[in-house]
Amino acid sequence: MTDGPRRRGAERTDAIMLATLELGREIGYARLSIEAVAARAGVGKHTIYRRWPSKGALLLDSLLSLNEPSLDYPDTGDIAADLRAQIYAAVDLLGGPPFGPLFQALVGEAQHDRQIAVTLNERFIAPQADKTVARLKAARDQGQVAPDFDLELAMAILSGPLYFQLLITQEPLTHEYVDRVLGALFAGLRPS
Repeated sequence: MTDGPRRRGAERTDAIMLATLELGREIGYARLSIEAVAARAGVGKHTIYRRWPSKGALLLDSLLSLNEPSLDYPDTGDIAADLRAQIYAAVDLLGGPPFGPLFQALVGEAQHDRQIAVTLNERFIAPQADKTVARLKAARDQGQVAPDFDLELAMAILSGPLYFQLLITQEPLTHEYVDRVLGALFAGLRPS
């Protein structure tokens, strides 16, 4: 019997996050409100505010509920192919509709809300960076990456152009662009 309230709470949380994503796609982040989410999810707005202090925090949790399994790295023994596969998945998820504009809005919100920035970094940016560096370390151990290449710098070089294109120029993130970034990175990463 103790599972009943916990299960209902989880179902309510899922309904709230689904409503957030649906409304965000329909009307955009700027017009998204806790009141509209509450109405769509069939809950009171106080139920939402008990779990999330702001619409930015709610959107962050809602977006993060989507992508955790799909952004893991494969390990086929070919670092370039593995990076390509993972980055393609990230670009496909966050680089365009339906979730790209919401992710862009969330990163924008993080510039004004310190807690959103910290949470976004702790729960998405840093874990993804750690996965990338871990995959690069494995490749270095397999002799696919120069032994003296700074792997943290490789991560920054790899992600910088993608975020620049997504957030600053707002040009489409394409697989071809990812290939160009990887080509430039691997010109310096490969062992001599």
